[in-house]
Amino acid sequence: MVPLLETLLVAVSILSLGVSLWILREPLLAFNIPPAIRHPVRFWILHCLMQLTFTWGYVLEKLGICSMPRFVCFLHDRLTIKNNREVVVTDLRFGTIPVRLFRPKAASSSPRRGILFYHGGGSIFGSLDSYHNVCSFLAQETDSVLLSVGYRKAPEHHYPVVLTDCLNASIHFLKTLEAYGVDPSRVVACGESIGGGAVAVITQILLGRTDLPQIRAQVLVYPVIQAINLQLPSFRQNQNVPFLSLQLMMTCVCSYLAIDLSWKDAMLKGACIPRDFWNKHRKWLSSDNLPKRFRSKDQQPETLAPFNEAAYLETKHILDVENAALIAEDQIIAQLPEAFLVSCELDMLRDDSLLYKRRLEDQGVRVTWYHVEDGFHGCLVLFDKMFFSFPCSRNIMNAVVNYIKGL
Repeated sequence: MVPLLETLLVAVSILSLGVSLWILREPLLAFNIPPAIRHPVRFWILHCLMQLTFTWGYVLEKLGICSMPRFVCFLHDRLTIKNNREVVVTDLRFGTIPVRLFRPKAASSSPRRGILFYHGGGSIFGSLDSYHNVCSFLAQETDSVLLSVGYRKAPEHHYPVVLTDCLNASIHFLKTLEAYGVDPSRVVACGESIGGGAVAVITQILLGRTDLPQIRAQVLVYPVIQAINLQLPSFRQNQNVPFLSLQLMMTCVCSYLAIDLSWKDAMLKGACIPRDFWNKHRKWLSSDNLPKRFRSKDQQPETLAPFNEAAYLETKHILDVENAALIAEDQIIAQLPEAFLVSCELDMLRDDSLLYKRRLEDQGVRVTWYHVEDGFHGCLVLFDKMFFSFPCSRNIMNAVVNYIKGL
């Protein structure tokens, strides 16, 4: 019996190795590392591990064991080492929404600053655990009470759960600031990727709530600001850059918005956008609003494919302001608090940040812009990952800390 078991284990190991090498054949042979990346070998190894993780996740999904996103989150959560003894961490529930509270252990003679944090992950990845160290570091270094929101995710849950969970948790926190020792005049909303998009939308929604403390500032780290104009220069230039390829981004968008992937080409070509909508909002969505240095010399103006009524009916919620903070009316934008915007040169979403920066500044909102030439999407969460940390990861984290401390 023992020899048989050993034989099976060897066979499984050989099979796993063979499948893994087959999975990695493309990143091993065809992957081009952007010249601006610091530590290219480290970047390449991380990319290979990511490809391997995704593919094994799809294998498990096909076998009916677990979904690919759940497998990826499981591994990511296990790689997070929580070791900050200077911060008191408490897991809570606001109704059905899991949240995690981070408070500096040192005593304070006055109420502290508050931070609302919404994690990234494209609505299918990310968790309270995977962003634990980001939140712990922010709380300690800025001497703030930080609330991280564990919103529900796709593929089990769809639009608008990310927004509603973050909004409801934020409202509850804002109503009970005194219980957590938070100064109501110093609450900052902070988010990364889709969490940054949630910051933009929720800050707009809360403007009308006179019964709540107003948000002091918004911190948006390479945020998702819209999914309407997918022909921006950064989409074309960075569509194959890890760790947010065009394919992965469309998978995340369609999964969250419950759009069948068969409509992907129509979305990319703009066939689902009514012409009257484009004519009204082009002044905010067009690449004409980008600084010249971010526009290719041979860049052609956005050209929409012929309008497809069926595509519009299946995808029309991408046109809702709840999914596109960029298209809010001027009177809303003009009332927003000051913003700290982070953009990364090697990020497909780079131009989203630039368009929102222009939109805010045109309405007189103060914007502090931090652009990272060697930055890529998702790099923030790597800031403490030792071998897999990059200079851009630490630089963004330090920039966010310094901005919040300066408020």
